[in-house]
Amino acid sequence: MDTLDDVLLDVIEKMDNTGKVLRDQFSGLRTGKASPALVDGVKARVQALRDADPGNTAPVPVDLVTASASGLDPHISVAAARYQVKRVATARKLDTAMVAGLVEQFTERPLLRLLGEPGVNVLRLNLALQEIQP
Repeated sequence: MDTLDDVLLDVIEKMDNTGKVLRDQFSGLRTGKASPALVDGVKARVQALRDADPGNTAPVPVDLVTASASGLDPHISVAAARYQVKRVATARKLDTAMVAGLVEQFTERPLLRLLGEPGVNVLRLNLALQEIQP
């Protein structure tokens, strides 16, 4: 049978090991201010969106100016899709209401409407837009 000191030493060792694992896993997590280059990149992307659609005065959704870790996610936020409806409709010579309807059609809701946010499947939306291109 272990003594109280043996148990205490074992617990302390396990806590130390857990702390090391957590430090390793979270070492890449950024918790400070964004680098100036990152901020400049976001500002440039906001300006590019404003230049592409000068009449659009809506706030620019954050996912249009930041990048995902992989850049391969086929979804964007509903706000990001709606932000682009008029510009896309104009560029494709389509009715704005039709494009807005397609955005709603390709909005995917989270499982049980509880886990996560709705997102628009851009790949499916673009394929649908391509099919009706005049």
